[in-house]
Amino acid sequence: MSIRIDDIAPNFTVDSTDGSITLHDWIGDSYAILFSHPKDFTPVCTTEFGAVAQLVPEFVKRNTKVMGVSVDSVEEHMKWKRDIEAFSGAPADFPIIDDTSLEVSKLYDMLPAGAYLTENRTPANSSTVRTVFIIGPDKKVRLTMSYPMSVGRNFAEILRALDAIQMTDGAPIATPADWVPGQDVIVALGLNDEQAKEEFGDIDIKLPYLRFAKASK
Repeated sequence: MSIRIDDIAPNFTVDSTDGSITLHDWIGDSYAILFSHPKDFTPVCTTEFGAVAQLVPEFVKRNTKVMGVSVDSVEEHMKWKRDIEAFSGAPADFPIIDDTSLEVSKLYDMLPAGAYLTENRTPANSSTVRTVFIIGPDKKVRLTMSYPMSVGRNFAEILRALDAIQMTDGAPIATPADWVPGQDVIVALGLNDEQAKEEFGDIDIKLPYLRFAKASK
């Protein structure tokens, strides 16, 4: 089953470094980020989990929980967390789930055809388990990203995308290319010019269908 934007994120109950977790209950009224990787004690993923460890305070500010998905056991995760902390200088203060059964990897369609091994796995066997999902408080998937093994994920971009999702959530705006917080936003086409001015004040009309406004009055 492929996971699409606005699908309800498939629910699951699994063991993790924080004990048993049921996804929807764990999310609660927060946003959530699931990020997965092919195996513990791998170089690129150690740098990535280190980046997440350093960003935990930023996620907390944004009412966002983060969860790692791994095809290894909780026992292995607990050992790997020590390496993550030693490398990054920050505690890996987020749950990492035990997906040795590949239940979550299959549920979220993270694996390629023919890679559904459950024994004697190598990172290459689960190479596409390097996916990011941003999920809203309504449990709907808001964003997905998948990366090859050789390309480290850009968590600054993930944080930027989260900011854009939260800013536009339920509002008649969108963000332009390369937008960062503080920059102007695009007015939705559902508002005419007068409605846009009433909502945002001055608007900058570049084209009849491309109008910019300050993020708030």
